[in-house]
Amino acid sequence: MSLTPKQEAFARAYVETGNASEAYRRAYNVGEKTKPESIWVKASELLANGKVSVRVAELQSAASERTLVTVESLTKELDEARLHALKDEKGASAAVSAIMGKAKLHGLLVEKHEHSGAINLTVSPEDAEL
Repeated sequence: MSLTPKQEAFARAYVETGNASEAYRRAYNVGEKTKPESIWVKASELLANGKVSVRVAELQSAASERTLVTVESLTKELDEARLHALKDEKGASAAVSAIMGKAKLHGLLVEKHEHSGAINLTVSPEDAEL
């Protein structure tokens, strides 16, 4: 399977961004006056191209494998740290930290941040009519 350099660039950009139109802009010489609809059509045609879609699938699979290995290895390390901490009488805090680290790693725990402070907003009479 042989792609043109631009098709390869498109496939890589698509896997990186997840956006076909953005991938098309990065891979092809798109003028400033090019309509977004035209870019979308061309990007869709590329994704429908059998060779390009196979290459995208290959790249996504490789990226997925790298991510899984990272998540799996970090989970294993956190498990080992948790087990080591539980062997110590005073290790409960470290064990809890390891468990919380695993939860964050797997997207089960999302930290929330509260913001405080004043927001100053000026509205012109023209904007107020909207």
